[in-house]
Amino acid sequence: MAATELKNIFLSASIPLPEREHKYYNTSDVIAIRDSVIALAMSVIPEHKLVWGGHPSITPLINYVCQKLGINIQQHVAIYQSKFFEKFYPLDNNQFENIFQTENLGERNQSLLLMRKTMFNSFQFNAGVFIGGMEGVEEEYNLFKEMQPNAMIIVLESTGGAAKIIYDELLPAEFKNERLVKDYRYMSLFQKILIDKI
Repeated sequence: MAATELKNIFLSASIPLPEREHKYYNTSDVIAIRDSVIALAMSVIPEHKLVWGGHPSITPLINYVCQKLGINIQQHVAIYQSKFFEKFYPLDNNQFENIFQTENLGERNQSLLLMRKTMFNSFQFNAGVFIGGMEGVEEEYNLFKEMQPNAMIIVLESTGGAAKIIYDELLPAEFKNERLVKDYRYMSLFQKILIDKI
C-alpha cells in the first residue's frame, strides 16, 4: 500500500564494461550491483518513488522487480532519458508510463548534462544512492551533491567501480559506514540506512 507522502529516491548505477576504463571494471562486482539494485527497487518502490536516468543495464532490473511486485507502480517510478540515446532505449521502457525525455543537443556530454539537470530540478530528493558504475555515476554524484545539498547520500562501496572511487576519495565522513563496505545483505541494509531514516 502506498504511503501518504511519497519520498523521492534517486538511483545512479550501471554495470562497468571491460572495454571501457579499467579503473571501473577491475573493482566492480557485477553480482553485487545486480543484487543491490534489485534490493533497492524492492525496498523503495512499494511506498516511495524511485527516479533514475534510464541506463540500459539498470532499467531491465527494475522492470523485473516491478513485475514481481504485481502492483500498480507507475506513480512510484520515473525514468529520465536523453533523446541522444533514442536508438538504444531498452525495450523495458515500454513497461513504464513515467518516462521523461530531454532534448538531443547533438553532442553526448551536453545532452547528458541537460537530462541530469532536468531530472535534479524536477524533484526534491530525500536521498541519492550510488551503485557500481563508470564515469556517469561519478558525474551524477557531483551534480547531485551540488543540486540536492540536503539529500542523504548512500554510496555502496561494496559494488566497486565508480561507487568505490567515490567512497574512497570523495565521500564526506558523515556518509561513510562500514556496512556500505562489507554488508551484502542489501534488503536489510537499505531498510536500516534508508527506509527507516526518510
